[in-house]
Amino acid sequence: MDRIRIRGGNRLAGEIPISGAKNAALPLMAASLLTEEPLSLGNLPHLADISTLASLLGVLGVEIAMDGDAPNGGHAGRVLTLRARRIASTTAPYDLVRQMRASVLVLGGLVARMGEAHVSLPGGCAIGNRPVDLHLKGLEQLGADIDVRGGYIEARAPKGLRGGHVVFPFISVGATENLMIAASLARGETVLANAAREPEVIDLGRCLIAMGARVEGLGTDTIVIQGVPGLHGTRHQVIPDRIESGTYALAAAITGGDVLLIGAEAAHNEALIEKLREAGVKVTQEARGIRVGRGRGRARGVDVMTEPYPGFPTDLQAQFMAMMASASGAAMITETIFENRFMHVSELARMGANVTVHGASAMVRGARSLAGAEVMATDLRASVSLVLAGLAAEGETIVNRVYHLDRGYERLEEKLAACGAEIERLRN
Repeated sequence: MDRIRIRGGNRLAGEIPISGAKNAALPLMAASLLTEEPLSLGNLPHLADISTLASLLGVLGVEIAMDGDAPNGGHAGRVLTLRARRIASTTAPYDLVRQMRASVLVLGGLVARMGEAHVSLPGGCAIGNRPVDLHLKGLEQLGADIDVRGGYIEARAPKGLRGGHVVFPFISVGATENLMIAASLARGETVLANAAREPEVIDLGRCLIAMGARVEGLGTDTIVIQGVPGLHGTRHQVIPDRIESGTYALAAAITGGDVLLIGAEAAHNEALIEKLREAGVKVTQEARGIRVGRGRGRARGVDVMTEPYPGFPTDLQAQFMAMMASASGAAMITETIFENRFMHVSELARMGANVTVHGASAMVRGARSLAGAEVMATDLRASVSLVLAGLAAEGETIVNRVYHLDRGYERLEEKLAACGAEIERLRN
């Protein structure tokens, strides 16, 4: 397996182009199942998860073509055109779905258009229990018959889906997206209460509207969808990745650097920006993106609690902990989204981090400096937190099992190296 080697201590300075949002692109790709006409998605990131879903859609019969590739990555983007002229299969096989839990997003589109779906239970990062129960219960509210057997979800609605009132017991981005897709072709009105408000959900809604769907309430906790008989194709630009921009903002902060994040949207990262400013980091929105800078001295310890959007993102918790590990003072980090998302703590401890976990909270007492070490990535965001720690550490850090990184970060080493990081991939 590939590894990443980092020699820490360099201050990051320069520009980093922000890629399209993986978590927006995946449901947008799944929405291609709703129409026979082409759906063209611009600013698509080149990532393992995108390739996995493209392979799955290909098995289902979607024709896929790539047009264009930005020379430096980021917001100029590549364009993927998907056309589900004919659904060749309604079975999403285990070998593909097990690689990424977002694959379950094909469920809503298949049932809505074909009246049936046979989708393997998904896999993905081992960061806690993330059941698909809300997806299935929501589809039942829209008239689908659901059965789970042999590791597969069997969904049937031979007469089509009908509108319904779905109240999510807790906020789920994936379930909100799956039901938005399904409800677009259902007969009548669907109300999704306690719906997710993330920018990625809004981006999906805007694309569905451009395809002819009738969607209201985007950005609120109640989304109302009036089903239509059919949708058409469109061209849509994927929003910039707020988690990638947040990660690089923290990379600039942890190294005392000054970096312009090209294409980043401050409005999508308000919770992180607030905490960065509390920690003594300067963040400003400029015409071309967000500038993040920190002068001499250590960042200040700041408490953080992860919450559904617009709260602090769970997908930035590990990276923020890496910065707090060398901050001045102490910070309490509380994880409320996933129950098993402190697996990076033991690896950060190998680099000298002083972190004590008490249930869902971790007390981080900042060390004056971190030390390079050989560490092991456990999931996507944990792996990049170790890279950030390595950028600030004294000496050499080797990060193992970096295939996790390739699921969510496009050209990570190249982007960091362009700003002065001493980082390279060691290929086996």
